Amino acid sequence: MSRRLVVMRHAKAEQEGPTDFERPLADRGRRDAADAGRWLAGEGIAPGHALVSAALRTRETWEAVAAGASWALEPDVDRGLYAAGPETALDLIRLTPDTVGTLIVIGHNPTMAYLAQLLDSGEGDPPVPDALAGGFPTSAVAVFSYDGAWVDLGPGSADLVAAYVGRG
Repeated sequence: MSRRLVVMRHAKAEQEGPTDFERPLADRGRRDAADAGRWLAGEGIAPGHALVSAALRTRETWEAVAAGASWALEPDVDRGLYAAGPETALDLIRLTPDTVGTLIVIGHNPTMAYLAQLLDSGEGDPPVPDALAGGFPTSAVAVFSYDGAWVDLGPGSADLVAAYVGRG
Protein backbone atom coordinates (compact mmCIF):
# COMPACT_ATOMS: atom_id res chain seq x y z
CA MET A 1 0.00 0.00 0.00
CA SER A 2 1.32 3.41 -0.93
CA ARG A 3 1.36 5.76 2.05
CA ARG A 4 2.09 9.40 2.63
CA LEU A 5 3.96 10.83 5.58
CA VAL A 6 3.94 14.56 6.30
CA VAL A 7 6.74 15.78 8.57
CA MET A 8 6.23 19.32 9.84
CA ARG A 9 8.05 21.67 12.17
CA HIS A 10 5.81 23.74 14.42
CA ALA A 11 5.06 27.32 13.39
CA LYS A 12 6.73 30.45 14.78
CA ALA A 13 6.27 30.65 18.56
CA GLU A 14 6.50 33.50 21.01
CA GLN A 15 9.97 33.89 22.51
CA GLU A 16 8.68 33.64 26.06
CA GLY A 17 6.19 31.56 27.99
CA PRO A 18 5.84 30.19 31.52
CA THR A 19 8.09 27.32 30.34
CA ASP A 20 9.45 26.26 26.95
CA PHE A 21 6.76 23.58 26.84
CA GLU A 22 4.05 26.24 27.29
CA ARG A 23 5.22 28.79 24.69
CA PRO A 24 2.27 29.75 22.45
CA LEU A 25 2.36 30.52 18.75
CA ALA A 26 3.03 34.06 17.65
CA ASP A 27 0.42 35.70 15.42
CA ARG A 28 2.73 35.14 12.46
CA GLY A 29 2.94 31.46 13.40
CA ARG A 30 -0.84 31.09 13.29
CA ARG A 31 -0.94 32.65 9.82
CA ASP A 32 1.97 30.53 8.58
CA ALA A 33 0.45 27.29 9.90
CA ALA A 34 -2.92 28.08 8.31
CA ASP A 35 -1.11 28.74 5.02
CA ALA A 36 0.64 25.36 5.30
CA GLY A 37 -2.75 23.74 5.90
CA ARG A 38 -4.21 25.37 2.79
CA TRP A 39 -1.22 24.17 0.79
CA LEU A 40 -1.57 20.60 2.09
CA ALA A 41 -5.29 20.57 1.23
CA GLY A 42 -4.46 21.93 -2.23
CA GLU A 43 -2.05 19.02 -2.68
CA GLY A 44 -4.91 16.63 -1.92
CA ILE A 45 -3.48 15.58 1.43
CA ALA A 46 -5.98 14.54 4.08
CA PRO A 47 -4.41 12.65 6.99
CA GLY A 48 -6.05 9.68 8.60
CA HIS A 49 -3.95 10.21 11.72
CA ALA A 50 -2.07 13.13 13.28
CA LEU A 51 0.81 12.66 15.72
CA VAL A 52 1.49 15.95 17.50
CA SER A 53 3.92 16.88 20.26
CA ALA A 54 2.15 17.83 23.48
CA ALA A 55 3.90 21.23 23.67
CA LEU A 56 1.50 24.16 23.36
CA ARG A 57 3.08 25.54 20.17
CA THR A 58 2.76 22.22 18.33
CA ARG A 59 -0.83 21.74 19.44
CA GLU A 60 -1.64 25.27 18.27
CA THR A 61 0.20 24.59 15.00
CA TRP A 62 -2.00 21.54 14.47
CA GLU A 63 -5.15 23.57 15.18
CA ALA A 64 -4.16 26.24 12.64
CA VAL A 65 -3.07 23.69 10.00
CA ALA A 66 -6.29 21.72 10.43
CA ALA A 67 -8.38 24.90 10.21
CA GLY A 68 -6.50 26.05 7.09
CA ALA A 69 -7.02 22.64 5.48
CA SER A 70 -10.61 22.20 6.75
CA TRP A 71 -9.70 18.92 8.43
CA ALA A 72 -11.82 17.60 11.30
CA LEU A 73 -9.45 15.13 12.94
CA GLU A 74 -8.52 14.79 16.60
CA PRO A 75 -4.74 14.56 16.95
CA ASP A 76 -2.83 11.97 18.91
CA VAL A 77 -1.00 14.29 21.31
CA ASP A 78 2.21 12.64 22.50
CA ARG A 79 4.36 14.09 25.27
CA GLY A 80 7.26 11.86 24.23
CA LEU A 81 7.54 13.62 20.88
CA TYR A 82 8.51 16.88 22.66
CA ALA A 83 12.01 15.71 23.59
CA ALA A 84 12.33 12.89 21.06
CA GLY A 85 15.32 12.50 18.80
CA PRO A 86 14.81 11.29 15.23
CA GLU A 87 15.07 7.58 16.12
CA THR A 88 12.46 7.92 18.89
CA ALA A 89 10.20 9.92 16.56
CA LEU A 90 10.58 7.15 13.99
CA ASP A 91 9.65 4.57 16.63
CA LEU A 92 6.47 6.56 17.39
CA ILE A 93 5.60 6.67 13.67
CA ARG A 94 6.07 2.90 13.44
CA LEU A 95 3.22 2.51 15.96
CA THR A 96 0.74 3.97 13.44
CA PRO A 97 -2.05 1.51 12.59
CA ASP A 98 -1.79 -0.05 9.13
CA THR A 99 -5.27 1.23 8.33
CA VAL A 100 -3.81 4.77 8.15
CA GLY A 101 -2.82 5.79 4.63
CA THR A 102 -1.62 9.31 5.40
CA LEU A 103 0.06 10.43 8.62
CA ILE A 104 1.07 13.94 9.66
CA VAL A 105 3.68 14.44 12.38
CA ILE A 106 4.17 17.88 13.93
CA GLY A 107 7.16 18.33 16.18
CA HIS A 108 10.30 20.32 16.92
CA ASN A 109 13.70 20.99 15.44
CA PRO A 110 16.27 19.67 15.17
CA THR A 111 14.30 16.39 15.31
CA MET A 112 11.93 17.08 12.41
CA ALA A 113 14.79 18.16 10.11
CA TYR A 114 16.87 15.12 11.06
CA LEU A 115 13.85 12.84 10.66
CA ALA A 116 13.20 14.18 7.16
CA GLN A 117 16.86 13.62 6.24
CA LEU A 118 16.86 10.17 7.81
CA LEU A 119 13.79 8.99 5.88
CA ASP A 120 14.70 10.44 2.48
CA SER A 121 15.75 7.81 -0.06
CA GLY A 122 17.22 10.47 -2.32
CA GLU A 123 15.07 9.13 -5.16
CA GLY A 124 12.24 11.67 -4.98
CA ASP A 125 11.63 14.59 -7.31
CA PRO A 126 15.08 16.29 -7.62
CA PRO A 127 13.86 19.93 -7.27
CA VAL A 128 12.10 19.15 -3.99
CA PRO A 129 15.19 18.80 -1.77
CA ASP A 130 16.28 22.24 -3.02
CA ALA A 131 13.15 23.70 -1.39
CA LEU A 132 14.58 22.67 1.98
CA ALA A 133 18.22 23.45 1.16
CA GLY A 134 18.11 26.44 3.48
CA GLY A 135 17.19 24.23 6.41
CA PHE A 136 13.89 23.30 7.99
CA PRO A 137 12.42 26.61 9.20
CA THR A 138 9.28 27.04 11.25
CA SER A 139 6.18 25.84 9.35
CA ALA A 140 8.34 23.70 7.03
CA VAL A 141 6.52 20.71 5.56
CA ALA A 142 8.09 17.66 3.93
CA VAL A 143 5.80 15.15 2.20
CA PHE A 144 7.05 11.61 1.68
CA SER A 145 5.71 8.69 -0.33
CA TYR A 146 6.30 5.28 1.22
CA ASP A 147 5.40 1.77 0.07
CA GLY A 148 5.16 -0.58 3.01
CA ALA A 149 3.80 -1.07 6.50
CA TRP A 150 4.39 1.73 9.02
CA VAL A 151 6.17 -0.73 11.30
CA ASP A 152 8.79 -1.27 8.57
CA LEU A 153 9.51 2.43 7.90
CA GLY A 154 13.23 2.99 8.18
CA PRO A 155 16.15 5.15 7.13
CA GLY A 156 16.19 5.87 3.40
CA SER A 157 12.88 4.10 2.79
CA ALA A 158 10.67 7.04 1.75
CA ASP A 159 10.73 9.38 -1.24
CA LEU A 160 10.50 13.11 -0.64
CA VAL A 161 7.82 14.17 -3.14
CA ALA A 162 6.88 17.69 -2.02
CA ALA A 163 8.06 20.41 0.32
CA TYR A 164 6.67 23.75 1.40
CA VAL A 165 7.23 26.44 3.98
CA GLY A 166 4.03 28.06 5.24
CA ARG A 167 4.12 31.83 5.09
CA GLY A 168 0.86 33.66 5.70
